[in-house]
Amino acid sequence: MTTLARATDTLTRDALAVLQPGFAGTTAPDWLLRRIGEGLASVALFGRNVTSPEQVAALTAQLRAEREDLLVAIDEEGGDVTRLEVRTGSSFPGNHALGAVDDVGLTRAVAAELGRRLAAAGVNFNWAPSADVNSNPDNPVIGVRAFGSDTDLVARHTAAYITGMQSSGVATSAKHFPGHGDTGIDSHHAMPRIDVGADVLAERDLVPFRAAIAAGSRAVMSAHILVPALDPELPATLSRRILTDLLRGELGYDGLIVTDGIEMKAIAGTYGIERGTVMAIAAGADAICVGGGLHDEGTVRRLGDALVEAVRAGELPEERLADAAERVRSLSRWAAENRPTDGASDTADGDVGLRAARRALRVTVAGEPAPLTEAPYVAAFTPVANIAVGDETPWGVAAELGRLLPGTETGSFHGADAGREALAAAGSRRIVAVVRDEHRHPWMAAALDVLLAARPDTVVVEMAGVVARRVRGECRRRREYGHGQGCPPGNAAGTRAPCRRWCGYDEGAGAL
Repeated sequence: MTTLARATDTLTRDALAVLQPGFAGTTAPDWLLRRIGEGLASVALFGRNVTSPEQVAALTAQLRAEREDLLVAIDEEGGDVTRLEVRTGSSFPGNHALGAVDDVGLTRAVAAELGRRLAAAGVNFNWAPSADVNSNPDNPVIGVRAFGSDTDLVARHTAAYITGMQSSGVATSAKHFPGHGDTGIDSHHAMPRIDVGADVLAERDLVPFRAAIAAGSRAVMSAHILVPALDPELPATLSRRILTDLLRGELGYDGLIVTDGIEMKAIAGTYGIERGTVMAIAAGADAICVGGGLHDEGTVRRLGDALVEAVRAGELPEERLADAAERVRSLSRWAAENRPTDGASDTADGDVGLRAARRALRVTVAGEPAPLTEAPYVAAFTPVANIAVGDETPWGVAAELGRLLPGTETGSFHGADAGREALAAAGSRRIVAVVRDEHRHPWMAAALDVLLAARPDTVVVEMAGVVARRVRGECRRRREYGHGQGCPPGNAAGTRAPCRRWCGYDEGAGAL
């Protein structure tokens, strides 16, 4: 142990206990170790903290030298949203792929293996899965992160995911309560609003959370969304009606409630992070996620001080803060008691992500597609990544095609002239056009129209597939799990095998 816990009053320790902060760097800074000694009970990891599983294991060991029962949280959904494999893409397909396969046993197995890898790296709390029903196909932040748009499907896969991951000793957090699927705004940027009746919410959005509770999810994450049918004034994260009356009272949930990132604009831009933190704990939240954007000691100090001052000013009952802190410590005890044994690697299923990815791939074909026999030009039509996904993780098929067909070239295009620019860059090469959520981006659809009018043999690859589209090009391949690691070497076979079936690929002949 490199630091010593100084005497800290109970109120301050409780205030620190409810924070789940991030930090900069791939080793723990001195200020973080000191705060753990003073009562901080959780630490969050983000992509900036990760270079490899081995490095994460060393980092979590360094943190636990200060506090053995420390919660180490991460946002590891698989598919689009990965932190453990942020540099390469996830080895596991995301929720939408698993929902497309609709095999709850497979979902359970994927979650168990992902949980095993997290546990091996010292992570014991995962801010996943998304239990949102993606009822709005134009949703800019959920999309392929959801298991689908069918309520019952989402519910059964949410339960399977929770069962699988928690069997590996990693606590789950079903999110984003009471359901973020019917929004058209990203809460990282502004306050979304869902204007449907309470009956619709009960029959659609709340069902997967009931399933999550029945499956024993150790945590539920709140959404920064306004749902007037439940509370006309306050967003869910700050609403006692939603967190206490509905989630705890009506749904009977007794586990940890953690907020979505408190520095997201939906809260920070309206209430400020200090006031938002106090209001969230007062409403019934037990832990404050912070660190995606703000990840320094000053942020921890500001939020801790705000909670202490709110108690002393009579704005926050001391008993409510103490109850929240105890729920965090209770989860810490669960994680410690369920820590995997040394023989946990004996149950590893390293290929389950690849098997799931293969089963989730879909193809539609127009006419008789000619296989790729020469190095193509890969035109990636790149939308702006949402903050939950980030822009660090690679996506597309260029890397794998370059391995299969040396000499493959690629370029990224965006905007009104994307189609013409891609044509010019490709020259005489056959084009593989890679798109993502074409249905949400008119410029992308227009670019494909330009390409296909000039080059009808273009292969179109849709990386999301939330909305089924008409067949475009000789071979339209849709991977229903976001960018993941379907193209770098880790999932190379998952790309090759379906292409062999769909587009005439023969590995010996080098054709796709």
